[in-house]
Amino acid sequence: YSTIIHKSMYVHQGEFLSLDLGGSNFRVLLVRVMADGEQKVEMESQIYAIPEHLMRGSGSELFDHIADCLSNFLEKMGIKDKKLPLGFTFSFPCQQTKLDESVLVSWTKGFKASGVEGQDVVSLLRKSIKKRGDFDIDIVAVVNDTVGTMMTCGYDDHHCEIGLIVGTGTNACYMEQMRNLELLDGDEGRMCVNTEWGAFGDDGALEDLRTDIDREIDAGSLNPGKQLFEKMISGMYMGELVRLILVRMAKEHLLFQGKTTAELLTTGILLHSTSALKTTMTWMNLYRQGLTSAEQVLRGLGLDPSVEDCIATQRVCQIVSTRAAHLCAATLAAVLRQVRDNKAAEKLRTTIGVDGSVYKNHPEFSRRLHKMVRRLVPDCDVRFLQSQDGSGKGAAMVTAVAYRLAAQHVERQRILDTLRLSREQLVEVKKLMSEEMVRGLSKQTHEQASVKMLPTYVRSTPDGTEHGDFLALDLGGSSFRVLLVRVRSGKKHNVDMHHKIYSIPQETMQGTGEELFSHIVDCIADFLEYMGMRGASLPLGFTFSFPCHQSKLDQGILLRWTKGFKASGCVGQDVVTLLKDAVSRRQEFDLNFVAVVNDTVGTMMTCGYEDSKCEVGLIVGTGTNACYMEEMHNIELVENDDGRMCVNMEWGAFGDNGELDDFCTQFDHMVDECSNNPGKQRYEKMISGMYLGEIVRNVLMDFTAKGLLFRGKLSERLKTRGIFETKFLSQIEKDRLAMRQVRSILQHLGLTSSTCDDSVLVKEVCSVVARRAAQLCGAGLAAVVDKIRQNRNLNQLSVTVGVDGTLYKTHPHFANIMQETLQDLAPQCQVTFHKSEDGSGKGAALITAVACRIKSEGQH
Repeated sequence: YSTIIHKSMYVHQGEFLSLDLGGSNFRVLLVRVMADGEQKVEMESQIYAIPEHLMRGSGSELFDHIADCLSNFLEKMGIKDKKLPLGFTFSFPCQQTKLDESVLVSWTKGFKASGVEGQDVVSLLRKSIKKRGDFDIDIVAVVNDTVGTMMTCGYDDHHCEIGLIVGTGTNACYMEQMRNLELLDGDEGRMCVNTEWGAFGDDGALEDLRTDIDREIDAGSLNPGKQLFEKMISGMYMGELVRLILVRMAKEHLLFQGKTTAELLTTGILLHSTSALKTTMTWMNLYRQGLTSAEQVLRGLGLDPSVEDCIATQRVCQIVSTRAAHLCAATLAAVLRQVRDNKAAEKLRTTIGVDGSVYKNHPEFSRRLHKMVRRLVPDCDVRFLQSQDGSGKGAAMVTAVAYRLAAQHVERQRILDTLRLSREQLVEVKKLMSEEMVRGLSKQTHEQASVKMLPTYVRSTPDGTEHGDFLALDLGGSSFRVLLVRVRSGKKHNVDMHHKIYSIPQETMQGTGEELFSHIVDCIADFLEYMGMRGASLPLGFTFSFPCHQSKLDQGILLRWTKGFKASGCVGQDVVTLLKDAVSRRQEFDLNFVAVVNDTVGTMMTCGYEDSKCEVGLIVGTGTNACYMEEMHNIELVENDDGRMCVNMEWGAFGDNGELDDFCTQFDHMVDECSNNPGKQRYEKMISGMYLGEIVRNVLMDFTAKGLLFRGKLSERLKTRGIFETKFLSQIEKDRLAMRQVRSILQHLGLTSSTCDDSVLVKEVCSVVARRAAQLCGAGLAAVVDKIRQNRNLNQLSVTVGVDGTLYKTHPHFANIMQETLQDLAPQCQVTFHKSEDGSGKGAALITAVACRIKSEGQH
C-alpha cells in the first residue's frame, strides 16, 4: 500500500502528539521539535494497557478507551486546552488514500474488535474524542509502525530508506519510485510503500515451505488462512511453534519419556493472550541461558525434564528462531534488490531502521538476520539501525512534516485566492466597464476617460461589389505581415490572398520612428518584388494595432505606444504621413490611398465578410482590445447622427484611472512596475498574452521565496523577466498533459530539481491566472454586448463576435471560461464567436476596398 508519505527530513518545529497502537498496550507521546539549527527532539510518553475484552469487543468501545487514555495523558501534561497536531501509528494493514485517512483492511496480532474493518480509523478516533468533548486534537497523519520506524531512524541517518519490524507481528516498508506505483498518478520522486508482507503466502506462494505445524498454528488462530508469513516468523507465534513441536516429540516418545501435561497441551492459549510474546521470548532465549533456565521453564509446565530433554528443547528453539531469521532475510533481500535496481546502482549503500521485541531482545535472531542478508545480497552495503524511540517519534516526525505541508498548502491557497474572482467582483467589472464606455463616448468626459472609444470612420461592411488589388500591412507586434489581397466582385467571399511575414528587430522597435518606418517600407518593396509587381501604385489598408486618434479614415494620430514598442518621434504624429514619407524617401513604388485600420476593426470586418451579424471585434493575443458598431448619435466626437460607426474601444487602458485597483494583486503591481509603460494598460496587463506568463513567474518567485515551491531554491532563469512565455501557459494547461511534460517545461526554465508536486502546483498557478484573465475578458465583453442591446431597445440580442489572437486560439480553456462568464453576466444576449482565420490584414484590405468603392461612387 502506498502510504502517501514522501520522505522529507525538514520538520516543522513545535509540539506534536503521537499515538502508537499496535499491540496489547499503546503509548501516547508528546514530542517537542526544537528549531535551534540542530533539530533536537524531546519526548515524554505514557504506556496504557488495552484489556483483552476490548481487543475483541466492539470497535467503538476500543476507540472510546483510547480517547479516555489520551484525555488522561493531556491532563497529566497540563495541555488539555491546546489543540495539537497528532500522528497516529496504527500498525495493522490499512488502505490509505490520504495522509489523514486510513481504512482498516483486516485485524492482525490478536485484535478482533467488531465494526472496524472496512472503516476509516481516523473517523472512529475523531468520533470518540468528540463524544468525550473535553479536548480536541488535529489528526494530521496516520502512519504504519514500520513507516514510523523508518522515519525515526531516517531522522538520524539520511541513508535510511527501509523500515523493518519483527515483534508481535512483522512488516516492512521502503521508498519506491513513484513511476512504479501504478495505483497513483504522478511519476516523479519517491513514496514510502508499506508492503504488509505479513500476508505474503496467503495466495499459496509459501506452501512448499510450510509444515504441518505451521498449518496447525494457523488453524488455531483468530484469522485462519491470513498472515501466513507472519505466522512463521513473528513473536506472537514462535513460542507456539516451539510448544507444538515439543508436544509432537513427546507424543512420539522422543522427549519427556512420552509424558505430556495439561499446561503443555493448552492449545493456542498463547495465541489469544497478551503473554504470547513473553512466552516466545522465554523459549527463544533458552538455548543461550544454559540448561538451568530450560529446566525451570519446562518444570513450570509441570514436566520433569532430563538433561537430554533440556538440550533438545534448546535445539528446537534455535531451529524455529533460525528459520524465522532466514525467512525474514530472504524477503528483505528482495526489497533491497528492488531499491538497488530502482537506482540502477551497482552497489547500494543503505540503512534499514528496525524495531520490534524479537529483533531487539533476541540477539541471536538479529545476528542471523544480518549474516543471511549479507550472504543473499553481497552487492548491498547494509547498515541496520535499531530504533531507540519506537515508531511513535517517527509518527510525530511524519506529523510535523505533514503539518508543515498542510500549513504550506493553506498559505499557497491564501495567495492564490487573491487571484480568484467572485461573481460579485465580475459583475462590478462589467458595471465599471459600462460606465467608462459612456465616459469615453461623451465629449465632456472623453479626455479623462480611460477607455477612449475612438471613432474609426468605418461605417459599413462589404456589400460584395468591391473589386481590385489591395495591399495590406499588418503591424501590431514584433513581426508584421505584408499582404496582396485580390477582391473579385460579383460572387461574395471571393478573396485571393498572398502574404509574407517580416520581423522587426528589438533595436528598431525602440529606435527612431524614421528607422522603423524605413524598415517597414523596405519590407513592402521586397514583397512587391517577390510578387513581380515592382513599382506598382496600389491602395493600402494599414492595420496599425496601437491607440490612434482618427478624424478620417486615411489618418491616424498615434496616442501612445504599447506592447513593447518605443520608437521615438511618433507619438502625436500621423502614421500615414510617416509611412508616405518613408515611401517617398525610397522612391520605388507608390501608395495612392492609405486607410488606417485598428486590428480589432480588421478582425470584425474579416468575419463580417462571412457573417453579416458580426458587429463586435475582439483580440486576445499579445495585447487585448475590442471594437463594436455604435449608434452615431452616441459618438459625440463626430458630427453626424445618422446610422452607425465602428468604435475602437482601446479597452486595454481600462483601469488606468484606478477602476481595477480593488482587483489588482501584488503580482499585477510587480508586472506593471517592471513594464515599459507603468500605470498604463492595466486591464490588458491582467488579460493578455504579453503579461500572463509574467504574472505566473512572479507568483512562482513568491512561492519559492516563501519556501512553498522548488524546495525554496530560486533558479537564475526564473529571475529573468519574460522567460515564462505565454505559450508555456497554454501547453501546461492541456488536460491530457502528463506531469513529465510539465517537468520538461520547468527544466527548460532551469528548474532541474523540480518534483512532481512542484509540477502540480505550477499547473494550478497557470490555471488560476488564465482563468482570471478569461473571466475579466468575459465581463468586459458582457458590457459591450449589453450596450448594443440597450442601444437598440431589444429584450434579446443575437450578435456575432469576430475573434483573433494567439491566447484565444491556442489556450485550451480560455475561450470556454470567457464564454461562460459572458453568458452568466449578459443572459439577454445570444453571442456567437467566429474565429478569424485570416487575421486582420484581410479586413484592412476589405475596409480599403469599401472606402475605394465609396470614393469612386462619390466621384461618379
